[in-house]
Amino acid sequence: MSTTAVEAGFQEAPRELGVTGSVEKRALLWLAARMPARVDSDHLTALGFGATLGAALLYAASASHPWMVLLVNVALLANWFGDSLDGTLARFRGRSRPRYGFYVDHLVDSIGVAALVLGLAASGLMGPTVAAALLVAYLLLSIEMFLATYTLARFKIAYGGLGGTELRIALALVNVAVFLWPGPLPPGVRLFDVAGVAVTAALGVAFTVSAVRNAVRLRDEETRG
Repeated sequence: MSTTAVEAGFQEAPRELGVTGSVEKRALLWLAARMPARVDSDHLTALGFGATLGAALLYAASASHPWMVLLVNVALLANWFGDSLDGTLARFRGRSRPRYGFYVDHLVDSIGVAALVLGLAASGLMGPTVAAALLVAYLLLSIEMFLATYTLARFKIAYGGLGGTELRIALALVNVAVFLWPGPLPPGVRLFDVAGVAVTAALGVAFTVSAVRNAVRLRDEETRG
């Protein structure tokens, strides 16, 4: 596939958003229209990445300072602002760099999620086995999404109505719940372990369904062609 074809695929691929997508899109356009000229999409990408690393460090520090888990929510908000607004700002200003943006955004997202899960494991809020399973499931689904974007020109960033924004909201709620109820759930199960297992299972189902569906579609299209 030529560079031109790949770029066109990224530009034309429909973005499948989560349940908050329509509200989020309007909010991001409002913010993009008011963003100072000196701020560009790279600045926002760096902000989102830095906020994720900050959240990871706050999780790790919460092992000795439990209240820091609440500051993670501030970092999650900063991550949403930078990570969600960077592409919107570039398109709003007519400065889209689809291949560069796709590569950099998802590269830093993968590193950021790995750091976040490592921070959770270091904090003791989530067991290492659950953390490892969660990270593997996330990376497998990410790989499937990248391959689908390349082969099908379909940019799917939400599954079952749940995308990055919905997961940030859920994570923020768990942070508050953990702070308010720091003790283990009966029989000695950590709340983050319960959430981690649930998310891992959901990611695994989404990966399996999407992989099978896309493989069948590609087989049928190329068999007919």
